[in-house]
Amino acid sequence: MALRTCQNFASPFVSSIKLTKKPIRNFKAPVKNCQSDPNESRKLVLQVKERLEKDYNSLPVGKNGRDDEDMILWFLKDRKFSIEESLAKLTKAIKWRQEFRVSELNEDSVRGIAESGKAYVHDFLDINERPVLIVVASKHLPAVHDPVEDEKLCVFFIEKALSKLPPGKEQILGIIDLRGFGTENADLKFLTFLFDVFYYYHPKRLGEVLFVEAPFVFKPFWQLTKPLLKSYASLVKFCSVETVRKEYFTEATVPGNFRE
Repeated sequence: MALRTCQNFASPFVSSIKLTKKPIRNFKAPVKNCQSDPNESRKLVLQVKERLEKDYNSLPVGKNGRDDEDMILWFLKDRKFSIEESLAKLTKAIKWRQEFRVSELNEDSVRGIAESGKAYVHDFLDINERPVLIVVASKHLPAVHDPVEDEKLCVFFIEKALSKLPPGKEQILGIIDLRGFGTENADLKFLTFLFDVFYYYHPKRLGEVLFVEAPFVFKPFWQLTKPLLKSYASLVKFCSVETVRKEYFTEATVPGNFRE
């Protein structure tokens, strides 16, 4: 994929035989200039911020709003500092947060579905200092639980995990405990929603996903799901409980359901 860039400098395009009448192409400076030079990235943040204020002034402001410069910079990095692509993805994310009422989610609003024990944010970071979101697949029952409540719980725990990011850290670890998984737990729609949240609204925040002790019955479900996840499928690692225990946590920090 060609690198998108920080600045556009118009220059005539000349063929090896004669001058072309095709539209002038833009030369763009390397993306690394934006990444290494705070002044360059700052200019782009302000440009995006001004465009959002001008063209999307109905969007909310404040944290995770159209004037949140940290959020703007994150989406610029995700879109290789392309202003137009960053604007498109940012506006979609901000509108979704507003419509989903993300800011209104709290412990009380998800208490009922949380009591199922199907997911939680671990109290400790992993050895790479990443917050950990754990899903217990055998407790996810799409035929029983309200899908809207499932989605609210999912978003609440993602937000909670991200709020625990230490300074300088940017990604979280997802662990899906597949022990006891059966066909009654399979939920293609919900898994797609989960990865859509990360792709569209929290890009590059998911560092790795561990599928722990996947049973044989899970394999056809994964083959069906994998193409839908696109690049995010590469973040998935199938592993054992022992791997989780020994490679991702210390003896003191390993989650209770992965202890011996």
